[in-house]
Amino acid sequence: MGKIFYIMGKSSSGKDTIYSRLLEDQKLELGRIILYTTRPIRDGEIPGKEYHFVDEEKFRQFWRLGKVIEARTYNTVYGPWTYFTADDGQVRTEEKDYLAIGTLESYRDMRAYYGKEMICPIYIEVEDGERLKRAIAREEKQEQPHYAEMCRRFLADTEDFSEEKLKQAEISPRFLNNNLEACIQEIRQYIKNTTLQL
Repeated sequence: MGKIFYIMGKSSSGKDTIYSRLLEDQKLELGRIILYTTRPIRDGEIPGKEYHFVDEEKFRQFWRLGKVIEARTYNTVYGPWTYFTADDGQVRTEEKDYLAIGTLESYRDMRAYYGKEMICPIYIEVEDGERLKRAIAREEKQEQPHYAEMCRRFLADTEDFSEEKLKQAEISPRFLNNNLEACIQEIRQYIKNTTLQL
C-alpha cells in the first residue's frame, strides 16, 4: 500500500518549489494530488498544474456529492477563497506513492480520511524575517501585486502553524529550508527511507 507524503509550511517557506522539484524527480516516482481552489489564477499558473481553478458552484457540487475530503475558506481582502481536496479518482494508493501540498488543517483532515498510517507529513521551516523577504520579492514580480493579502497570510500563519498545533498534529520530522538544494536532498532521503520500510 502506498503512502501520501504531505508538504506543508508557512507562506513563502518554499514549499511550492520543493513540491515541484520532488514531483520532477523520476527516481521517486511520486503521483500528484492536485487541489482545487476558487481563488483567481495568478500570473504564470496553469490550470490543472498548480490547482484546478473552479467557481463556488463547482465546489458546492462536490460538497453535495460527498466528494470533499477537506476544505478551508479564507476571508481575504478580495473576498472568500476556498481551497479543497476532492475524492475525484486521482488517488490510487494500491498503485503508487503520492505527493500532496496543503495546510496543517488540511493535513489533519486528510489523515482522518485516509488513515494515520497512510499520511507522512513533510513540514518546511524558514525563519520569519527571511520568509517576509521572500514573500515581498514574489509579490513584486506579479503584474498586480497583492501586498495586503500577502500580509494577511503572513500574520495568519503565526496562529495556523503555532507550536501547540504542530505538536497536537504530531508533525515530525521538520525540514529547514535555508539552502534549497540541501533541503530537497534531505526530504528525498526521508521519502526513500520511508518507502523502503514498506
